[in-house]
Amino acid sequence: MSRRFLCFLLLGLSTAAVLRVPMIKRNNDEFLSSLLNPIQSIHRPAIWIPNVNLLLQDPNFAVEGTADVIIRDFQNAQYYGLISIGTPPQPFAVVFDTGSSNLWVPDKKFGSHHVYDHTKSITYKQNGSIFNIMYGSGPVSGFLSQDTLQVGKLTVSDQFFAEVNVTKGLGPAYYLGKFDGLFGLAFDTISVDHLKTPFHRMVQQGLLDEPVFAFYLGDKKDGELILGGVDQSHYTGELTYVDVISATYWTVQLDAITIFDKNVTDVNKAIIDSGTSLIAGPKYQVAKLAKLVGAHKFILGEYFISCSATAPDISFVLNGKTFTLTKSEYTLKSGPFCLFAFVGMDIPPPAGPLWILGDVFMRKHYTVFDWGTDTRKPRVGFALAV
Repeated sequence: MSRRFLCFLLLGLSTAAVLRVPMIKRNNDEFLSSLLNPIQSIHRPAIWIPNVNLLLQDPNFAVEGTADVIIRDFQNAQYYGLISIGTPPQPFAVVFDTGSSNLWVPDKKFGSHHVYDHTKSITYKQNGSIFNIMYGSGPVSGFLSQDTLQVGKLTVSDQFFAEVNVTKGLGPAYYLGKFDGLFGLAFDTISVDHLKTPFHRMVQQGLLDEPVFAFYLGDKKDGELILGGVDQSHYTGELTYVDVISATYWTVQLDAITIFDKNVTDVNKAIIDSGTSLIAGPKYQVAKLAKLVGAHKFILGEYFISCSATAPDISFVLNGKTFTLTKSEYTLKSGPFCLFAFVGMDIPPPAGPLWILGDVFMRKHYTVFDWGTDTRKPRVGFALAV
């Protein structure tokens, strides 16, 4: 076990059944490079234009996209944390993802990641059922196993997870990336074989004070995931709660997306998704927003905006509550250029159309995911992060 992994595993503190999990943040330069560089991204044209800022200064600059941007490229996730599986513990860096519901890590066939070897665990239980999940960019598959899961000092016995040996759906960037697997935090209803999620098992085994977890995604520093409670030092004011309208993803009612006090969407639902780095919506509506803020479409499908130009606020109205992002909050700056952190993505019925509010939205708002109780519906809470 490397010293770095040992350090972060020891940093997971459990007090009164409330668990703190440090989350490591990639810097904007590295993140934007993974979005744009064809060596580190999925299904993108083999092209690289080094000076976007010069193009933005050209009044005749207008380029149509030649490829869709796949939002659920998990190698583009900016935040990841550490867990271990097995006895003795085998460590993994995972994306804590509220947009999916399964836990998976690579099996011992992979050489570029921390891998799981069940022959080295005395608590491993064989299952062998086929595991197959389809992401927007392709399949990830393997087989199911059971073993002891450790998150910080919290231990979940006999947790189902997948040993993955096919990752075509993640592309070459997965092999080069810093995360090993995925830790799903959505509801069991969308998990493969309806397996209970690790968080559900924690609640079921009485390991947590409350059936809630909360994300603090640091802007200029690393973030934190809290399991079983909230940390009031990470936000100011009161938490504003919005009911979940579908216990599949963390789906909430979207009343409007406004700019210049005008609504630009007719879509009525949004997913709060920690596994998506940017904000995604129907292509024609994102294009409308981009035009209104003065962003230009780049060859790879992303939009860029002049870093020095002024631009209006964008507000999201969720079940009657308004949450606003300023230009500095809906752009990512790296070097001389700024990425407009919205991407067009058409999701067909029955799941779509919908908007996906990812890390860009969650970075401003301390976000609490409440599974609910017998007397309380599932809900999502927001407060200004500090």
